Amino acid sequence: MSRLNATFARLRSEGRQGLVSYVVAGDPSPSGTVELLHQLVVAGADVLEVGVPFSDPMAEGAVIQKGHERALANGMSLQGVLDIVAAFRQADQHTPIIMMGYANPIERFGYEAFAAAGAEAGVDGLITVDLPPEEVDAIDAALKAVELDNIFLISPTTPASRIQTIVERARGFIYCVAVKGVTGSGQLDAAEVARNVALIRSKTALPVAVGFGIKDADSARAVAAVADAVVVGSALIDAMVRIAEQEPMASEDQRHAAAAALLKSIREGMDSSPS
Repeated sequence: MSRLNATFARLRSEGRQGLVSYVVAGDPSPSGTVELLHQLVVAGADVLEVGVPFSDPMAEGAVIQKGHERALANGMSLQGVLDIVAAFRQADQHTPIIMMGYANPIERFGYEAFAAAGAEAGVDGLITVDLPPEEVDAIDAALKAVELDNIFLISPTTPASRIQTIVERARGFIYCVAVKGVTGSGQLDAAEVARNVALIRSKTALPVAVGFGIKDADSARAVAAVADAVVVGSALIDAMVRIAEQEPMASEDQRHAAAAALLKSIREGMDSSPS
C-alpha cells in the first residue's frame, strides 16, 4: 500500500481529517527546507506538499509567488527539490510527500527521468498545475510505471462533465479548490465547499482534500467538517514572512517555528471539529 493510501486509511480508522501543509522548496533557504518539513510533521501535518519553484506560477497568489521568487533567487531547481525530498527521507520514511509544480521544468527534465528520480528520492505523488487531464497521457504513463500518484485540481468552476474526466485519471486524492482565483485569495464559503465536495464524492471514492483560502483554525475547522483533508499553504509562508518583517534579525529557526505554531493551531482546530 502506498504511503498516501496508508495515511488516508489510518485517518479514516481514527475518525480524523488529514492536514496537508504546503511550502516552497528553497524558501526561506534550500538548506533549511528539510528541517522545516520535519517541524511541520511534528506540528501535525499528515501529508507534505512541496512546491517546485517556477518563474511564472500562474495559479499562485502574491504570497506564494514571492516564495517562488525567493527560492529561485536562492538557486533552487527541480533537481534541488528532489534532493530535499531524499534528504527528508533519511529520517522519515512514513510521511507522504507530494510535489506541486508546473509542466515546463518537468518536461525539460523528461517525464520518465523525472518519474524515476522522484520514486528514488521518495516522492509519492505529483500535482502539475497547468497540465489538463486531456494532456497527461505521457507523464501519467511514466508516473504509473513507478507507482507515483497523479493528483488533479478541481475548481468551483469545473463543469460536472469535466470532473468525471478528471476523477477517471486521478490517483491518491482529489484536490478541491475552495475559492475562485489564485492561492490565498477569496472568501471561503463553507456551504459552497460542502456542495463541491459532495459533487466530487458522487463521482469518485478517492479522498477529497480542500485548499486555497484556508488561513487559520476557524477556516480549517469549517472545511474539515466536510472534507477528508485540509490544505494550508499561503498562511504558512505568510507567517514566516511576517516574522522576518517584524524582526529583521529573526533567525531561520524562528521563521520555521512561526509556521509550525500556526500549523499546530490549525491541527488543534480541526481536531476540535465533530467528525
